[in-house]
Amino acid sequence: MIDTLIGRLPAGRVITDPDVLDSYARDRTFLEPGKPLGAVLATSREDVVTTLKWATENRVPVVPRGGGTGLAGAATAMDGSIVLSLAKMTAIRELSPADEIAVVEPGVITADLDKAARRHGLMYAPDPSSYEISTIGGNLATNAGGLRCVKYGVTRDSALGLEVVLADGRVLNTGRRTMKGVTGYDLTGLFVGSEGTLGVITAATVRLRQAPKAPPATFAAEFGSLRDAGAAVSAIMAAGCQPSLMELLDRATLQAIDAMRNIGLEDATMAMLIGQSDASDSAAVVARMQELCEENGAAFVAVSSSPAETEELIGVRRMAYQAKERLGACLVEDVCVPRSLLPDMIEAIERAAAKHGVKICTVAHAGDGNLHPVFVFDHGIPEPPPEIWAAADEVFTQALALGGTLTGEHGVGLLKKRWLGLETGELGTEIHHGIKAVFDPLGILNPGKAI
Repeated sequence: MIDTLIGRLPAGRVITDPDVLDSYARDRTFLEPGKPLGAVLATSREDVVTTLKWATENRVPVVPRGGGTGLAGAATAMDGSIVLSLAKMTAIRELSPADEIAVVEPGVITADLDKAARRHGLMYAPDPSSYEISTIGGNLATNAGGLRCVKYGVTRDSALGLEVVLADGRVLNTGRRTMKGVTGYDLTGLFVGSEGTLGVITAATVRLRQAPKAPPATFAAEFGSLRDAGAAVSAIMAAGCQPSLMELLDRATLQAIDAMRNIGLEDATMAMLIGQSDASDSAAVVARMQELCEENGAAFVAVSSSPAETEELIGVRRMAYQAKERLGACLVEDVCVPRSLLPDMIEAIERAAAKHGVKICTVAHAGDGNLHPVFVFDHGIPEPPPEIWAAADEVFTQALALGGTLTGEHGVGLLKKRWLGLETGELGTEIHHGIKAVFDPLGILNPGKAI
């Protein structure tokens, strides 16, 4: 059957070699993938159209894939599927400084779009920690957030319009090029975060923003407890400081980073808060945030005096996941709670770790209540042991009890499906499946993921 697809696409587009194919079947999770029939390395919308028409004719599941940096298992291949890689679709089709928009293909690396925008005094705001290797298509598929989302929002807030190939190969254009538009239903917003289950995005019109005129000011504050750090976050947000970045790291994460890079971690430091302002008066704003940290128990606050120092402080946060991967296999989660309840959620995570005897390293996009508890277990185990799942169950149920959500930016994929019904409810689940049936009546697009 795969031969007919090979015959329809230009030479070299389809990979069937098992050793090469295995690298396209995985994402960044510990999940063991199935055995796909092959992988299509699309370089154009036409390649995607051809692949999906063939898949519909032959009832073959299709697993869309970007850079493979996902943390929820959404890009993990299944037996008998076709992996559809968009990583070679890397064109920035248009960048309009006058309209502050760009039209990009899904394989564009997030950091590359930001660099292109900054040559015109603009920036692309979403910046997940994997921004140097993740793709715009993957960011759209999971509605990724990142360090700057406290001020600029998640990917959906920057997505104006999409070009989407549906399961049967038809091409749908959604949205607009304007900052406003309320014609019809918000199909753009529906596709963003759908994890490849409704269609395959082949281009996106995204919003750019004015880049800061001067380098941002940054601080790092050390606390003797996570609750004090959480209280400082609440005080900073209540004071209207509008940070462009507000990241919280617990001691377990700091220890992992210290073991990898020797950051000089003090014995008394239980948490670190890293904040930034890109306002025109950023130095004054950071000075105010420093005061609020000190008023809420910070033992020490360092403020950057140069762009190099800023990069060094932010670099501590960006290396967090890499440092944790050195400790063992990782079940990475991303619950989100109302910002005022951040300290309560942090304490719930600590209780779950102690109760079940597991290692949990937590970082948080603290300014918007999005926590990333990472459950660490031994390498070589095919999946997390029962005590990891038990601790994760407590974390998720507590997040929902606090009025939160199972995922703030990583998506559901495969790893969170066991808890999905607790949030969506019976009627919500029914409606989700109804929407899926409209766009993908045969159920061939990333089946078993997200819903």
